[in-house]
Amino acid sequence: MIKAYAAQSPGGVLERFEFERGPLLSNEVDIEVLHCGICHSDLSMLNNDWEITEYPFVGGHEVIGKIKQVGAEVKHLQEGEIVGLGWHAGYCMTCDCCMQGHHNLCHESESTVVGRYGGFSTEVRAKAHSVIALPKELPPEVAGPLFCGGITVFTPLLQYDIKPTSRVGVIGIGGLGHLALQFLKAWGCEVTAFTSNEAKKQEALALGAHHTVDSRHGEIQQKYDLIISTVNIKLDWDRYVSSLAPNGRLHFVGATLDPLDIHVSPMIAGQRSMSASLVGSPAGISTMLEFAARHQIKPVVEHFQFDQINEALAHLRDGKAKYRIVLSH
Repeated sequence: MIKAYAAQSPGGVLERFEFERGPLLSNEVDIEVLHCGICHSDLSMLNNDWEITEYPFVGGHEVIGKIKQVGAEVKHLQEGEIVGLGWHAGYCMTCDCCMQGHHNLCHESESTVVGRYGGFSTEVRAKAHSVIALPKELPPEVAGPLFCGGITVFTPLLQYDIKPTSRVGVIGIGGLGHLALQFLKAWGCEVTAFTSNEAKKQEALALGAHHTVDSRHGEIQQKYDLIISTVNIKLDWDRYVSSLAPNGRLHFVGATLDPLDIHVSPMIAGQRSMSASLVGSPAGISTMLEFAARHQIKPVVEHFQFDQINEALAHLRDGKAKYRIVLSH
């Protein structure tokens, strides 16, 4: 019997819950959960904000654990190995997106927390191709957020061939932004942090930013090759588009809730563009982990025990997390 914490209704308190699984398929692995991050997406799923949640709901998609059992066809993972699992728990492996290495765009992808029970439990199951071995240089107790927040901000660097000479801005210094600053500094970029929080400016500089600018009203002097927005609030997007260099890009990884008010003329004049992305492929995650291990990039986390899960969720809901939360057994 697998033990978990589950909500029975939208926004409900997570309570102790037990369930059983059927036999392990030949291409699956079972993972004993050691640590699991809490992401804003877990809150969205808990509240059924996206109208895809099934109850009882067991969240948790930033899993670090130990391989407990492998299916008969699994050769690249071994029992006892420390691994991570992110938003996706499986892909079709046959569609054009999968065949081109863009597994995160697979229309038949399986989510770790949609239609199955996630990492707020003692054990999770996933297709082996979505499970990535954790480099020994990365501490398991802090690595979980890399499998969602980390790959989310790392993917644009791979996708758009960002150069070490690029000037890059990051809007919002929180769970996503604090990782983006670390990656970009190690990548070699000149990095600007956009934040309206005065207290975060010094923290942003310590995390890797060379400059800070008020995200709402500050004067922008640089011309950026890339600006990554991690926020879900309405900003003066024309201001940011106008601050892009020719061929520059405004890229969204934060799901802003309001429609984007943007004039096309500045985009045309500078041949600028906008884009967005969702997490990343298994190959991208593996590359990110290798890069993080080499440069000793780690999420800044606060730790809670699993029996404190409701306090941890409230801490995140109230905007008090600095910068990610990890649960441990």
